[in-house]
Amino acid sequence: MREKALEEDIDALTRQVEKLAFYLEKMRLAEYVELLHKPRRLFMINFMVGVARGLGTAIGIAFLSSVLLYILKQIIVLNLPIISDFIAAIVRMVMEKSHF
Repeated sequence: MREKALEEDIDALTRQVEKLAFYLEKMRLAEYVELLHKPRRLFMINFMVGVARGLGTAIGIAFLSSVLLYILKQIIVLNLPIISDFIAAIVRMVMEKSHF
């Protein structure tokens, strides 16, 4: 009786350890720990990720602002009385600031 309970406990622990090993492998914890032992590689990876993120942000802002300016110019072409004058002033200011 006691041996059977002990065997069941061992089986339960074995299943838990296997589940834990599966989740650790899924998290790629070993690769992360290995990366921590190579600080130069970690720095380069983080640097490249930062450059890519910054470049993506710059391209995204440039694209969105050009689309916004295009839409504003189209509104001006419609020649709506109050809105067109206001938007024309904004577009003029942006154009003046963009020509260094």
